Amino acid sequence: MTKKDLNNWIMYHEIHRLYRLGFTQARIARYLVMDPRTVGKYLKMSEHDMEQYLTKLSHKKKILDPYEHFVKERLSTYPDTSSAQMYDWLKESFSDLPGVSPRTVYNYACFIRQKHGIPYMPPSRDYFPVEEMPYGKQAQVDFGEYNMRLNNGKRKKVYFFAMVLSRSRMKYIWFQDRPFSSQTVVEAHEKAFNFFCGIPKMVVYDQDRTIVVDENLGDIILTSAFKQYTKTRNFELYFCRKSDPESKGKVENVVQYVKKNFLYNRVYHDLETLNEQAIAWLGRTANHLPHNYTKKPPMDEFIIEQDHLSGFVPLQTNNEKQMKGYQVRKNNVINYKSNFYTLPQGTYRGPQTKVLVKVQDHTIYIHDVQGNLICSHKVSGEKGKTVANTHHRRDNTQKLAELFEQVASSFTDKEKAKNYLLEIKKQWPRYSRDHFLSIKKALSQADGNLADKTLGFCCENNIFHGSEFEQVMFVLMDDRPKTHKSQEQIKPMGNAGKNLDDIIPQTSNIDDYENIIDKF
Repeated sequence: MTKKDLNNWIMYHEIHRLYRLGFTQARIARYLVMDPRTVGKYLKMSEHDMEQYLTKLSHKKKILDPYEHFVKERLSTYPDTSSAQMYDWLKESFSDLPGVSPRTVYNYACFIRQKHGIPYMPPSRDYFPVEEMPYGKQAQVDFGEYNMRLNNGKRKKVYFFAMVLSRSRMKYIWFQDRPFSSQTVVEAHEKAFNFFCGIPKMVVYDQDRTIVVDENLGDIILTSAFKQYTKTRNFELYFCRKSDPESKGKVENVVQYVKKNFLYNRVYHDLETLNEQAIAWLGRTANHLPHNYTKKPPMDEFIIEQDHLSGFVPLQTNNEKQMKGYQVRKNNVINYKSNFYTLPQGTYRGPQTKVLVKVQDHTIYIHDVQGNLICSHKVSGEKGKTVANTHHRRDNTQKLAELFEQVASSFTDKEKAKNYLLEIKKQWPRYSRDHFLSIKKALSQADGNLADKTLGFCCENNIFHGSEFEQVMFVLMDDRPKTHKSQEQIKPMGNAGKNLDDIIPQTSNIDDYENIIDKF
């Protein structure tokens, strides 16, 4: 009995069971999602009639019967053949093939498999546990992408580079908001080697287009940028064959780990924040918890592996040649190709202040004269625009520690104030300066008593926010009893006004108006 016949028998008995329970023909059809006429046909059949009906169906002539020998032969020789491939073979081998659909070929191939006992044999690969690599021997690299959530409900696609040391399972990831190019892949390698403080003897890749131009029968042709980079770094390259992700399964698992543990339901704010969060996640989770296979924390194993890595020294790049010096204006901007790009407040230190500028992948990178990155902006295609970053308007000249002490000193109970400010710093680590400045601004309008009262209220009600502190202070300020000025006494008009009530106002004589009217 074929699987299809078995399903028909199950359906037959289910229809009769429901009918015996009192269901109508229409209700049975709705419940089983069938045509009511088919339900009626099954209800009229006895089991003997059903058996004859199925026997008749099995001997029913099929439109592809003339090609049965060809289909059987191919399926016997290649059991993993798909119906789509069989359809193509039929069209290729028989010019008189009738116009059938792919579904018809699929059903006929299933029929031939059942009739002649040809099971589908998916392609398989034998696996054997790979021995652990020596320390410092190998790292694996892969790329991933993910659609992150935004605060407004929309989505933002991010792209990330992942590298894992094969022995210790020490991981590194780096995010971008645009697809990787050959140049940014090189930059990602440098960041990873800097993170590991060393370079492994071999790095395993798949044939990513940012690295490989062509497989060329094993003679891999690299992209020009990556080829130039490999000449400066002494590590061996190993490329997996196409459609062979198992060769770099360790980093494949890392990519899935990043997606399902770190990125899942995480809200995207900006690229800098995301990379900071990624490094923190590596430290507390990915490289800290025991690995599922080795049962050892990658961080502990990395302490051993680090001694087996080649020394890492940052490349002496040609940035100085690629960068061009620009004058910083007193309003902390530079003029690049008819547009103004802002710099952090305090960058301008006099008429001789200069920065180095490099443009790469539609992004302008601004460095100080020592080569340290100050900020970056997307290059504007327009003219006369000011490309600004609101973060640059913050006053960073005052150190955070000094600001912390200054604000805490404004309260009578300095220790209580410090604990309050530390809690703000804990809840808002990247914006603690803004909160402190907001509190400082509010305190400039209050006396010591009001400041202490506001601090007490915020601590009691767990209000740890600079703006809310300011609002509470203003509410408490309005609730304070107001001092009313004594009503001013009415001053007398003096001697000049004593007899004013005896004055009779002048009146007009009506005869004067009548004489004027008579003249007209």
